[in-house]
Amino acid sequence: MQYAGGAGPGPGDEGLAGAAPADAAAPGAAQTAVLDDDDARLENLGYRPQLNRVLGLFANFSVAFTYLSPMVGIFSLFAFGLGFGGPAYIWLTWIPVAGMLLVALVFGELASHYPVAGALYQYSKYTVGAKFGWFVGWFYGIALLVTVASVDTGVVIYAVALGHNWFGWNFSPSSHMTILVITISLLVIQTTLNTTGARVMGRIAQFGVYVEILGTLGIAVVLAVHGFHHGVGYLTTTQNVQHVNTNPYGVNFHGSWVGAALVAVLAPVYIFYGFESAGDISEETKNAGRQVPRAMRLSLIWGGIASFVLTGALLLAIPSGVSVGKAISNGGIPYILSQLPNGLQDALLVLIIFAFFSCGTSVQGAGSRLAFSYARDGALPGSSWVCSVSEKFKTPANALFGGALITVVFIGLEFASPSHNVKLWFITYPANTNVLVSLVSFGVSGIYLSFLLTVIGVIIARARGWVPAGKFTLGRWAWPVSIAAVIYLGLMLANVVAPTGLTSGRAYFNIDWITLLVMAIVAVVGVIVFLAARRGRDIGAHMIDTGTPGRAGAGPGSPVLQGAPASPETGTPSAPQAP
Repeated sequence: MQYAGGAGPGPGDEGLAGAAPADAAAPGAAQTAVLDDDDARLENLGYRPQLNRVLGLFANFSVAFTYLSPMVGIFSLFAFGLGFGGPAYIWLTWIPVAGMLLVALVFGELASHYPVAGALYQYSKYTVGAKFGWFVGWFYGIALLVTVASVDTGVVIYAVALGHNWFGWNFSPSSHMTILVITISLLVIQTTLNTTGARVMGRIAQFGVYVEILGTLGIAVVLAVHGFHHGVGYLTTTQNVQHVNTNPYGVNFHGSWVGAALVAVLAPVYIFYGFESAGDISEETKNAGRQVPRAMRLSLIWGGIASFVLTGALLLAIPSGVSVGKAISNGGIPYILSQLPNGLQDALLVLIIFAFFSCGTSVQGAGSRLAFSYARDGALPGSSWVCSVSEKFKTPANALFGGALITVVFIGLEFASPSHNVKLWFITYPANTNVLVSLVSFGVSGIYLSFLLTVIGVIIARARGWVPAGKFTLGRWAWPVSIAAVIYLGLMLANVVAPTGLTSGRAYFNIDWITLLVMAIVAVVGVIVFLAARRGRDIGAHMIDTGTPGRAGAGPGSPVLQGAPASPETGTPSAPQAP
């Protein structure tokens, strides 16, 4: 790996603590130079700067980290990991962390060469072509909207518990009205704050980082001080969960912990993504070509550390003599934490609620930048409305509002739950499973699919002669890292979606065939939207990359167009005339 332009930090670089630029003698001149360089690169890619470039490394990292949100992930998935893999499941954490670090390195090169809002859509558009990029971004964008809906509905149980403890309210967390009021209220607040500017989004995410630290490392310290009930050796045991008679969910792995681990690993797999959102806000990040790749890697590394520490502390805090099954049936994490003082439990509820809030805010912010990027290229129906930027706040306000409306529709699917099994040809939709739950699994499979296609796109581009010329490059490691990333993403995507029956452990994540069915439906809807958007015909006018040595020639198959006049409507180039 190497950074172009010298090994040391360049003008405008910031540490995680928000350190001042290296050129302290003339901070104004250094910042102006960085902004000019960022905007010049954006214009080389055919785009007029429209968003406020106000985010430093820490703010960019914070958005990625709070989207990844180890706290939200663990408090949602701990019981599944423990139930399917036993305490030893903690070591599976490093599989998705390592695999996604490979992906983050590939994305880092792309983000440095193409520091444009929209990330995966833009990367794939430039490396392979307009249609390929459109569908990569489509799968990714729907996954983001589903994630906002699932995160915001996930906060309900904690908000109800806090209301009961503080005010004596006795609302049911399963009540449709309770779910609707809490989630819509949360979504309105998130949309309003995101509309008021990237700086506000960054501040919320930065505070969210501190909350994540308190909610992961802080809770681990508190549990340690209160007293662990097991030695470290407990973390290497399976507690016989691979046997059907002692598995908390009654799943039969036929005595094989490897089989159990293939399912248990899905718990951390559902946590470790979101780092790519650092690239979605590239146009609002200072020195994006250098800072975005760093933010991607740092969010994964610190997310892995925080998750590992908190998971380990929770496992060691399980009361001695209590089986895995009993710990889960008694409530899982709430049961483990019930040994702490009531005041501390209330404080933890506040931290959890804010972690969900900041996670949803960051995901929504990333999704709106993706929609803005699409619309600016004329790639969506109603693009001229969607790509409109608030004159006052310099944010894609319409994209935020439109995304919020779609999220409300997804939240409404929480209330659609058949009372009996529904047969769809050879597919069974299980009773009492709400439709939003079936979409949540797509929130992960859609992410993995879009990641896989993006990395495949990089491999295709390299084979055609693409040479990355950003401030971060992999050098001679580019090919092995890209190939290893494709292998990881392909294998894990197969593990996520494999339909192994409703009685298998994997069905708790993909509901057998339902995830594949949802992927097919999303693809069909995508084709319809794609056709409504003139088959992505307008995207070709926005595939420009001038002023960079990043392509060894413009031979056959190269999607890059050179120099086209700017469109007065979108501020991006219009289609060049055919020779």
